[in-house]
Amino acid sequence: MVRVCDLSFAYDKENILENINFEYNKGDFLALVGPNGGGKSTLLKLILGLLKPTKGTIELSTQNFGYVPQNTMPNGEFPISVLDVTLMGRLKDNAFGFYRKEDKRKAFEALEKVDMQKWAHKKIGELSIGQRQKVFIARALACEAELLILDEPTASVDMQGQVQIYNILKSLNKDKGIIVVSHDMDVILGYATKIAYLSRTLFMHEPSALTKEAFFEKLQSNSVHNCPIDILIANTCVHERKNQNRPELESNL
Repeated sequence: MVRVCDLSFAYDKENILENINFEYNKGDFLALVGPNGGGKSTLLKLILGLLKPTKGTIELSTQNFGYVPQNTMPNGEFPISVLDVTLMGRLKDNAFGFYRKEDKRKAFEALEKVDMQKWAHKKIGELSIGQRQKVFIARALACEAELLILDEPTASVDMQGQVQIYNILKSLNKDKGIIVVSHDMDVILGYATKIAYLSRTLFMHEPSALTKEAFFEKLQSNSVHNCPIDILIANTCVHERKNQNRPELESNL
């Protein structure tokens, strides 16, 4: 769905991204990780077409994608309902905001996919941060997107909320592409099929492909890139997890 070739980008002649190359296929759950300022959000904006590359190309096989930003609620008292927020995903077909029955049906279907239909008529500002992020995912789904692009959707969300959101994304990944920026490394390893470490340049990792033996062999090969992702993938935590209130967390980590 996405092919990035020799991509570079600079702000005011300062290189933010250099020689980025990767391909994204719809069946993958791709996580973008890396340090703050490493270019993750910039790469998303380039894929979305909000920025233009300084060099290189981005090819998309679809223009039907939905974007979920970080939690942004500058005015939590704004009187807009969960359903109205979700209906915003239908605005491309309704430039003047006159929604049809079909639009409302699609909006309710999207809310059902994120288990928020019971809150359809509640004010968005009355929800928790995790619940609001689910609604923003529903808004992206309402436009019938084939590819969901999410920028730290679980920022400031507690662990249980993180797991709920990633479970939703994993389920959606059965028929939709998922590209997500995340700092939740302790959770994302249980879901991502590919992990891209981005710090000006990009290095792709496949969690299922790296064993401990391959990891130590890579260390001894003087590879130019040995990052924490390799360590986390090859060395799983054996701490006992007992939490009867969060069985889904234990099953995914």
